[in-house]
Amino acid sequence: MLYILITSAMLSIFIFLLCLPSGVLPFTLFNKLQLPSSITGPESLAFDLKGEGPYTGVSDGRVLKYQGPAVGFTDFAVTSPNRTEEMCDGSIDPALEATCGRPLGLGFNYHTGDLYMVDAYLGLMVVGSSGGIATQLAAAAEGIPFRFLAGLDVDQGNGMVYFTEASTRFQLRDMQELIASNDSTGSLFRYDPQSREVRVLLGGLSVAVGVAVSRDGMFVLVAELTANRIRRFWLGGPKANTSEVFMELLGKPSNIKRNERGEFWVAINNALGPPAPPESLVMPLGLRLSNDGRVLEVAPLVGAYQISAISEVQERNGELYVASLVAAYASIYRT
Repeated sequence: MLYILITSAMLSIFIFLLCLPSGVLPFTLFNKLQLPSSITGPESLAFDLKGEGPYTGVSDGRVLKYQGPAVGFTDFAVTSPNRTEEMCDGSIDPALEATCGRPLGLGFNYHTGDLYMVDAYLGLMVVGSSGGIATQLAAAAEGIPFRFLAGLDVDQGNGMVYFTEASTRFQLRDMQELIASNDSTGSLFRYDPQSREVRVLLGGLSVAVGVAVSRDGMFVLVAELTANRIRRFWLGGPKANTSEVFMELLGKPSNIKRNERGEFWVAINNALGPPAPPESLVMPLGLRLSNDGRVLEVAPLVGAYQISAISEVQERNGELYVASLVAAYASIYRT
Protein backbone atom coordinates (compact mmCIF):
# COMPACT_ATOMS: atom_id res chain seq x y z
CA MET A 1 0.00 0.00 0.00
CA LEU A 2 2.78 2.41 0.90
CA TYR A 3 4.61 1.55 -2.32
CA ILE A 4 1.54 2.42 -4.41
CA LEU A 5 1.06 5.74 -2.58
CA ILE A 6 4.66 6.79 -3.08
CA THR A 7 4.70 5.75 -6.73
CA SER A 8 1.48 7.65 -7.43
CA ALA A 9 2.84 10.82 -5.85
CA MET A 10 6.06 10.68 -7.83
CA LEU A 11 4.21 9.87 -11.05
CA SER A 12 1.81 12.79 -10.64
CA ILE A 13 4.72 15.22 -10.31
CA PHE A 14 6.39 13.78 -13.41
CA ILE A 15 3.22 13.93 -15.53
CA PHE A 16 2.49 17.49 -14.42
CA LEU A 17 5.92 18.67 -15.53
CA LEU A 18 5.75 16.87 -18.84
CA CYS A 19 2.37 18.44 -19.61
CA LEU A 20 3.28 21.98 -18.59
CA PRO A 21 3.01 24.21 -21.70
CA SER A 22 6.24 25.89 -22.76
CA GLY A 23 6.51 29.40 -21.29
CA VAL A 24 3.32 29.04 -19.19
CA LEU A 25 3.81 28.99 -15.42
CA PRO A 26 1.22 28.66 -12.65
CA PHE A 27 3.22 31.22 -10.64
CA THR A 28 5.24 34.09 -12.13
CA LEU A 29 7.84 36.31 -10.56
CA PHE A 30 6.23 39.43 -9.10
CA ASN A 31 8.96 41.11 -7.06
CA LYS A 32 12.45 40.66 -5.69
CA LEU A 33 13.17 41.73 -2.12
CA GLN A 34 16.79 42.78 -2.48
CA LEU A 35 19.11 42.43 0.51
CA PRO A 36 21.27 45.41 1.52
CA SER A 37 24.98 45.71 0.86
CA SER A 38 26.80 42.60 -0.37
CA ILE A 39 25.14 40.03 1.90
CA THR A 40 23.44 36.89 0.68
CA GLY A 41 21.44 33.91 1.80
CA PRO A 42 17.92 34.68 3.09
CA GLU A 43 17.52 30.96 3.78
CA SER A 44 14.24 31.06 5.71
CA LEU A 45 11.44 33.60 6.11
CA ALA A 46 9.07 34.39 8.97
CA PHE A 47 6.16 36.79 9.49
CA ASP A 48 5.12 38.17 12.88
CA LEU A 49 1.63 38.14 14.38
CA LYS A 50 0.75 41.43 12.66
CA GLY A 51 1.77 39.96 9.29
CA GLU A 52 4.81 42.22 9.13
CA GLY A 53 8.02 41.07 7.48
CA PRO A 54 9.35 38.86 6.19
CA TYR A 55 12.14 38.46 8.70
CA THR A 56 15.18 36.51 7.54
CA GLY A 57 18.68 35.52 8.63
CA VAL A 58 21.58 36.38 6.30
CA SER A 59 25.22 35.57 5.63
CA ASP A 60 26.77 38.10 8.04
CA GLY A 61 24.87 36.85 11.09
CA ARG A 62 22.09 39.41 11.23
CA VAL A 63 18.35 38.84 11.24
CA LEU A 64 16.68 41.46 9.06
CA LYS A 65 13.08 42.68 8.79
CA TYR A 66 11.57 43.79 5.50
CA GLN A 67 9.86 47.18 5.99
CA GLY A 68 8.31 47.63 2.56
CA PRO A 69 9.68 48.82 -0.80
CA ALA A 70 10.43 52.36 0.38
CA VAL A 71 12.65 51.19 3.24
CA GLY A 72 13.73 47.65 2.38
CA PHE A 73 15.40 45.44 4.99
CA THR A 74 16.49 46.84 8.36
CA ASP A 75 18.39 45.30 11.27
CA PHE A 76 16.28 43.34 13.77
CA ALA A 77 18.52 40.93 15.69
CA VAL A 78 21.87 39.14 15.82
CA THR A 79 22.65 35.65 17.06
CA SER A 80 26.30 36.07 18.11
CA PRO A 81 27.29 38.23 21.09
CA ASN A 82 30.86 38.20 19.77
CA ARG A 83 30.24 39.77 16.36
CA THR A 84 31.36 43.28 15.55
CA GLU A 85 30.06 45.53 12.80
CA GLU A 86 33.58 46.06 11.50
CA MET A 87 34.31 42.36 11.16
CA CYS A 88 30.90 40.99 10.20
CA ASP A 89 28.54 43.46 8.52
CA GLY A 90 28.40 42.72 4.80
CA SER A 91 30.37 39.47 5.13
CA ILE A 92 29.82 36.49 2.85
CA ASP A 93 32.92 34.68 4.17
CA PRO A 94 32.05 31.19 5.49
CA ALA A 95 35.15 31.30 7.70
CA LEU A 96 33.56 34.11 9.75
CA GLU A 97 30.20 32.44 10.28
CA ALA A 98 31.11 30.73 13.55
CA THR A 99 32.09 34.13 15.00
CA CYS A 100 29.52 36.37 13.32
CA GLY A 101 26.67 33.86 13.47
CA ARG A 102 24.63 32.27 10.69
CA PRO A 103 20.88 32.15 11.44
CA LEU A 104 18.94 29.69 9.28
CA GLY A 105 15.48 28.36 10.17
CA LEU A 106 13.25 30.73 12.14
CA GLY A 107 9.67 31.06 13.32
CA PHE A 108 7.54 33.16 15.67
CA ASN A 109 5.55 32.04 18.66
CA TYR A 110 2.46 34.15 18.05
CA HIS A 111 1.32 33.93 21.68
CA THR A 112 4.51 35.37 23.17
CA GLY A 113 5.83 37.38 20.22
CA ASP A 114 9.21 35.66 20.54
CA LEU A 115 11.19 34.80 17.43
CA TYR A 116 12.90 31.40 17.66
CA MET A 117 15.76 30.57 15.33
CA VAL A 118 18.52 28.07 14.80
CA ASP A 119 22.03 29.32 14.15
CA ALA A 120 24.05 26.82 12.13
CA TYR A 121 26.98 27.19 14.55
CA LEU A 122 25.59 28.65 17.78
CA GLY A 123 22.54 26.52 18.51
CA LEU A 124 18.89 27.18 19.29
CA MET A 125 18.20 30.88 19.94
CA VAL A 126 15.33 33.19 20.83
CA VAL A 127 14.81 36.96 20.73
CA GLY A 128 11.88 39.06 21.89
CA SER A 129 9.56 41.06 19.67
CA SER A 130 11.80 44.13 19.96
CA GLY A 131 14.83 42.32 18.56
CA GLY A 132 18.42 42.79 19.74
CA ILE A 133 20.92 40.13 20.75
CA ALA A 134 19.35 36.66 20.76
CA THR A 135 19.58 34.38 23.80
CA GLN A 136 21.04 30.92 23.38
CA LEU A 137 18.57 28.29 24.61
CA ALA A 138 20.51 25.13 23.76
CA ALA A 139 23.92 24.29 22.31
CA ALA A 140 23.72 20.51 22.77
CA ALA A 141 21.34 17.59 23.20
CA GLU A 142 21.99 14.68 25.56
CA GLY A 143 25.47 16.06 26.17
CA ILE A 144 26.46 16.13 22.49
CA PRO A 145 27.15 19.62 21.07
CA PHE A 146 25.24 20.67 17.98
CA ARG A 147 27.33 20.96 14.85
CA PHE A 148 24.98 22.10 12.05
CA LEU A 149 21.44 23.15 12.98
CA ALA A 150 19.23 23.84 9.98
CA GLY A 151 15.41 23.98 10.21
CA LEU A 152 12.82 25.14 12.76
CA ASP A 153 9.07 25.31 13.34
CA VAL A 154 6.92 26.37 16.30
CA ASP A 155 3.72 24.59 17.32
CA GLN A 156 1.33 27.50 17.93
CA GLY A 157 -0.90 25.25 20.01
CA ASN A 158 1.52 24.40 22.81
CA GLY A 159 4.65 26.46 22.08
CA MET A 160 6.89 23.46 21.42
CA VAL A 161 9.81 24.20 19.11
CA TYR A 162 10.89 21.56 16.59
CA PHE A 163 14.28 21.86 14.95
CA THR A 164 16.75 19.80 12.95
CA GLU A 165 20.44 19.11 12.79
CA ALA A 166 21.71 18.37 9.29
CA SER A 167 24.84 16.54 10.42
CA THR A 168 27.07 15.84 13.42
CA ARG A 169 30.13 15.46 11.15
CA PHE A 170 29.92 18.45 8.83
CA GLN A 171 29.17 22.15 9.27
CA LEU A 172 27.37 24.60 7.00
CA ARG A 173 30.64 25.73 5.43
CA ASP A 174 31.23 22.07 4.44
CA MET A 175 27.90 21.84 2.61
CA GLN A 176 29.28 20.52 -0.68
CA GLU A 177 31.24 17.77 1.08
CA LEU A 178 28.16 16.92 3.14
CA ILE A 179 25.96 16.54 0.06
CA ALA A 180 28.57 14.38 -1.64
CA SER A 181 28.87 12.11 1.41
CA ASN A 182 26.62 9.32 2.62
CA ASP A 183 26.11 11.08 5.92
CA SER A 184 23.12 9.98 7.96
CA THR A 185 23.83 11.62 11.30
CA GLY A 186 21.00 14.16 11.13
CA SER A 187 18.38 14.47 13.86
CA LEU A 188 15.01 15.92 14.81
CA PHE A 189 14.68 17.64 18.19
CA ARG A 190 11.96 19.17 20.34
CA TYR A 191 12.49 22.06 22.75
CA ASP A 192 10.01 22.59 25.56
CA PRO A 193 9.96 26.29 26.60
CA GLN A 194 8.40 25.39 29.96
CA SER A 195 10.95 22.81 31.09
CA ARG A 196 13.73 24.23 28.85
CA GLU A 197 14.63 20.69 27.89
CA VAL A 198 15.70 19.39 24.48
CA ARG A 199 14.58 15.92 23.49
CA VAL A 200 15.89 13.87 20.59
CA LEU A 201 12.88 12.59 18.65
CA LEU A 202 14.54 10.96 15.67
CA GLY A 203 18.11 10.22 14.57
CA GLY A 204 19.87 8.62 11.62
CA LEU A 205 18.52 11.15 9.12
CA SER A 206 20.19 11.92 5.79
CA VAL A 207 20.89 15.67 6.04
CA ALA A 208 17.80 16.73 7.98
CA VAL A 209 16.92 20.26 6.91
CA GLY A 210 13.31 21.46 6.76
CA VAL A 211 10.76 20.71 9.47
CA ALA A 212 7.06 21.50 9.93
CA VAL A 213 4.51 20.44 12.51
CA SER A 214 0.95 19.61 11.45
CA ARG A 215 -1.84 22.02 12.32
CA ASP A 216 -3.35 19.60 14.82
CA GLY A 217 0.02 18.84 16.40
CA MET A 218 -0.26 15.12 15.68
CA PHE A 219 2.90 14.78 13.61
CA VAL A 220 5.94 16.61 12.34
CA LEU A 221 7.51 16.34 8.88
CA VAL A 222 11.27 16.36 8.25
CA ALA A 223 12.98 16.81 4.88
CA GLU A 224 15.97 14.55 4.23
CA LEU A 225 17.95 16.41 1.60
CA THR A 226 20.22 13.68 0.30
CA ALA A 227 17.68 10.86 0.63
CA ASN A 228 15.18 12.73 -1.60
CA ARG A 229 12.34 12.13 0.83
CA ILE A 230 10.19 13.49 3.61
CA ARG A 231 9.81 11.55 6.84
CA ARG A 232 6.88 11.81 9.26
CA PHE A 233 7.32 11.46 13.02
CA TRP A 234 4.10 10.86 14.92
CA LEU A 235 3.65 12.94 18.08
CA GLY A 236 0.24 11.53 19.09
CA GLY A 237 -2.27 8.84 18.29
CA PRO A 238 -1.69 5.08 18.01
CA LYS A 239 1.60 5.59 16.12
CA ALA A 240 3.04 8.08 18.65
CA ASN A 241 6.86 8.11 18.82
CA THR A 242 7.25 6.18 15.57
CA SER A 243 8.28 7.39 12.12
CA GLU A 244 7.60 6.48 8.52
CA VAL A 245 8.39 7.71 5.01
CA PHE A 246 5.79 10.35 4.16
CA MET A 247 6.85 10.83 0.53
CA GLU A 248 9.65 9.93 -1.87
CA LEU A 249 10.54 12.85 -4.14
CA LEU A 250 11.90 13.47 -7.63
CA GLY A 251 14.36 16.03 -6.32
CA LYS A 252 16.06 17.32 -3.19
CA PRO A 253 13.75 18.78 -0.53
CA SER A 254 14.76 21.71 1.64
CA ASN A 255 12.51 23.69 4.00
CA ILE A 256 8.87 22.79 4.65
CA LYS A 257 6.25 25.42 5.51
CA ARG A 258 2.61 24.86 6.47
CA ASN A 259 -0.03 27.21 5.04
CA GLU A 260 -3.21 28.47 6.70
CA ARG A 261 -5.20 25.50 5.40
CA GLY A 262 -2.90 22.97 7.04
CA GLU A 263 -1.19 21.97 3.78
CA PHE A 264 2.57 21.91 3.29
CA TRP A 265 4.82 23.68 0.78
CA VAL A 266 8.18 22.01 0.13
CA ALA A 267 11.08 23.64 -1.71
CA ILE A 268 12.57 21.21 -4.24
CA ASN A 269 15.83 21.45 -6.21
CA ASN A 270 17.31 19.17 -8.89
CA ALA A 271 13.79 18.21 -9.94
CA LEU A 272 13.90 15.24 -12.35
CA GLY A 273 17.69 15.40 -12.32
CA PRO A 274 20.62 13.84 -10.42
CA PRO A 275 22.65 15.73 -7.83
CA ALA A 276 24.24 18.67 -9.61
CA PRO A 277 26.09 21.91 -8.88
CA PRO A 278 24.01 25.13 -8.75
CA GLU A 279 24.79 26.12 -12.35
CA SER A 280 23.10 22.98 -13.67
CA LEU A 281 20.02 22.88 -11.45
CA VAL A 282 16.89 21.66 -13.18
CA MET A 283 13.74 23.68 -12.50
CA PRO A 284 13.41 24.55 -8.78
CA LEU A 285 9.88 23.77 -7.62
CA GLY A 286 7.42 24.54 -4.92
CA LEU A 287 5.43 21.42 -4.09
CA ARG A 288 2.13 21.73 -2.20
CA LEU A 289 1.11 18.61 -0.28
CA SER A 290 -1.93 17.58 1.71
CA ASN A 291 -1.37 16.40 5.26
CA ASP A 292 -1.98 12.84 4.08
CA GLY A 293 0.73 13.00 1.41
CA ARG A 294 -1.19 13.84 -1.77
CA VAL A 295 0.35 16.18 -4.35
CA LEU A 296 -1.99 19.16 -4.66
CA GLU A 297 0.11 21.54 -6.74
CA VAL A 298 3.47 21.77 -8.47
CA ALA A 299 4.80 25.30 -9.01
CA PRO A 300 7.94 25.71 -11.16
CA LEU A 301 9.86 28.75 -9.88
CA VAL A 302 11.98 30.16 -12.69
CA GLY A 303 12.73 33.80 -13.41
CA ALA A 304 14.71 34.48 -10.26
CA TYR A 305 16.44 31.17 -9.64
CA GLN A 306 17.75 29.81 -12.92
CA ILE A 307 21.22 29.38 -11.41
CA SER A 308 20.42 29.46 -7.70
CA ALA A 309 18.99 26.76 -5.47
CA ILE A 310 15.88 27.65 -3.47
CA SER A 311 15.62 26.82 0.21
CA GLU A 312 12.01 27.65 1.07
CA VAL A 313 8.56 28.25 -0.40
CA GLN A 314 5.94 29.85 1.83
CA GLU A 315 2.36 30.77 0.93
CA ARG A 316 0.74 33.96 2.20
CA ASN A 317 -2.43 35.57 0.88
CA GLY A 318 -2.22 33.77 -2.46
CA GLU A 319 1.44 34.66 -3.01
CA LEU A 320 4.51 32.47 -2.72
CA TYR A 321 7.50 33.86 -0.84
CA VAL A 322 10.66 32.10 -1.96
CA ALA A 323 13.99 32.03 -0.11
CA SER A 324 17.50 30.90 -1.06
CA LEU A 325 20.67 30.07 0.84
CA VAL A 326 22.83 31.54 -1.93
CA ALA A 327 20.89 34.39 -3.60
CA ALA A 328 21.05 38.09 -2.62
CA TYR A 329 17.28 38.44 -2.46
CA ALA A 330 14.01 36.78 -1.54
CA SER A 331 11.25 36.67 -4.13
CA ILE A 332 7.48 36.90 -4.38
CA TYR A 333 5.55 34.90 -6.96
CA ARG A 334 1.90 35.39 -7.91
CA THR A 335 -0.62 33.40 -9.89
